[in-house]
Amino acid sequence: MTFSIVGRATDGPEPVWGVAVASKFLAVGSVVPAAVAGVGALATQADANVAWKGIGLSLLDEGATASVALQRMIEEDDKREHRQLGIVDAEGGAASHTGHDCFEWAGGVAEQRDGEGVAIQGNILAGPQVVEEMKRSWDASAGQPLARRLLTALAAGDLAGGDRRGRQSAALLVVREGAGYGGLDDVAVDLRVDDHPQPIEELARLLDLNDLYLTASTEQEQVEVTEGLRAELEAFARAQGHPDFNAWVGAENYEMRVADDGSWVDQRVLAIVRAARPDDTT
Repeated sequence: MTFSIVGRATDGPEPVWGVAVASKFLAVGSVVPAAVAGVGALATQADANVAWKGIGLSLLDEGATASVALQRMIEEDDKREHRQLGIVDAEGGAASHTGHDCFEWAGGVAEQRDGEGVAIQGNILAGPQVVEEMKRSWDASAGQPLARRLLTALAAGDLAGGDRRGRQSAALLVVREGAGYGGLDDVAVDLRVDDHPQPIEELARLLDLNDLYLTASTEQEQVEVTEGLRAELEAFARAQGHPDFNAWVGAENYEMRVADDGSWVDQRVLAIVRAARPDDTT
């Protein structure tokens, strides 16, 4: 009832782990994905064993490789032939399991190469081309941010037929050390489309918003706030009914893209300001 991709790659200097999943199933993101930075990521599906999320991550955290963790998990589960699991460990080791009793078409692939790892799997699919196209997309997108790679692979699987029953939900989970809101946890992306006629397209729209609101600006995106620009920003904020620019930033949730000390503003936020300001704002 589901197709998913679990990956480990390097975005900049730090490794990053993630899961993307789609299904003709309500709120698939509440069931399938799990990930912890520095530990690994996994997807449990088909007759999903949600306990595997905690068990698998604990095994990885204790030092088990993806293949060892997977083997221990399926050995201890008497419904293993009805389960599907994809798992990637801290170093990029990858493994995938498809039980013999999963509904056709069902299967998967796992690979580790050059420090990257990927596990792709699905059941009740239009055919093996779904997994094949997802793997082809993964290989072709090397070097891009992991969230984009996972989402692009998910879209490729959907285009190849995806879940043969249709579409309903999709989710994307990506973790990296210090990537969360304010840098206080490891969650870079945690997006879910629970019920939608085009869930993967909607997930892509949400990822664009996530990048704007919940991703810190890069150095290249930071525009120095000169005295002239500061006056422009303050005048804009007052015209919008706020006492100062910091108040506007907080009200609009742009904290991740404006310096705490006001020394720089993100170029996208500046573009929003200049597109929205009244004509008489200087």
